[in-house]
Amino acid sequence: MTHTVTLIPGDGIGPEIAEVAKSCIEATGVQIRWEVHEAGEEAVKKFGTPLPESLLESIRQNKIALKGPVTTPVGTGFRSVNVALRKTLDLYACLRPCKSYPGVPSRFSDIDLVVVRENTEDLYAGIEFKQGEPDTDQLIKFVEEKLHQKIRPDSGISIKPISIAGTKRIVQFAFDYARENHRKKVTAVHKANIMKFSDGLYLEVARAVAKENPDIQFEDRIVDNMCMQLVTRPHEYDVLVLPNLYGDILSDLCAGLVGGLGVAPGANIGMNGALFEPTHGSAPKYKGMNKVNPTALILSGVLMLRHLKEHDAANCLERAIAEVIREGRQVTYDLKNRRDDATAVGTREMGEAIIKKVKSNLSGVKS
Repeated sequence: MTHTVTLIPGDGIGPEIAEVAKSCIEATGVQIRWEVHEAGEEAVKKFGTPLPESLLESIRQNKIALKGPVTTPVGTGFRSVNVALRKTLDLYACLRPCKSYPGVPSRFSDIDLVVVRENTEDLYAGIEFKQGEPDTDQLIKFVEEKLHQKIRPDSGISIKPISIAGTKRIVQFAFDYARENHRKKVTAVHKANIMKFSDGLYLEVARAVAKENPDIQFEDRIVDNMCMQLVTRPHEYDVLVLPNLYGDILSDLCAGLVGGLGVAPGANIGMNGALFEPTHGSAPKYKGMNKVNPTALILSGVLMLRHLKEHDAANCLERAIAEVIREGRQVTYDLKNRRDDATAVGTREMGEAIIKKVKSNLSGVKS
């Protein structure tokens, strides 16, 4: 079977790591027809917008995309190309696996956590009131009159919407993911002790969904306590499900437990599509230097293969990545014990080493 996938190389280091990831995925033997589309700064040059309609239509048609990091141009009206993609396509679930790979410099070992972040609501909904504007002044007066709460007149204000529907679908997604991937426990993270009508609603709905999924263990944690728990006994946790802001923060914390964003893949999934991307930025200062670590995007490709039900190929590619990292010879500078190690290789060379392992693993299976 041939899969048609929208490929967004991105900008900065994006095209380099995207080419390597594409080659590694193709080495598994899975048949993919790539539709290449641009976003970000390169798209602005050609189309006058960082998010062309042709790109959106491609993802809507193919229902799956692999994306390199994208720089959001200044002055385009976009807060973030990444956020715009998620909201436009209703990719409501952000999936961030954080897994230890022997050979990655890290303070911890044997970590295997998955962060499930709600992608569309919370403070990232973009409902904001700028300081000093008439609408902001009216809102401040409304709050004072109706709630008898004072807001300083020189304030900017952000609104935090959390809905029953949005919470229900993200928590159910976490339970479904846990079940399909043989996970044992889901932990809902919140601040319901303080924000009783937003996080309180989130916790209430999460508990109700948990009762409908009794085969998976459930617990909840207050977000500040969760941060402490993760850096003292992370092995006690399995799948974390969080509102948007907490999910953003804790997913980077969890990535730090396993060595950083260079080994942290990501997926954004909705009812009608899925987009797979690394969690790091476009690092334009390294553009064209053949220096950066391609692992996060290749691992995002592993997630994509699993989403396509190409499980054997996904397992083969992940095993190849793990073997190259464990051996520690053909890896980029950030995966060495010392960043000035002269034996570090470039982006392409690490990709070639992974491809060689993939082919070796495939020939071993065939024999």
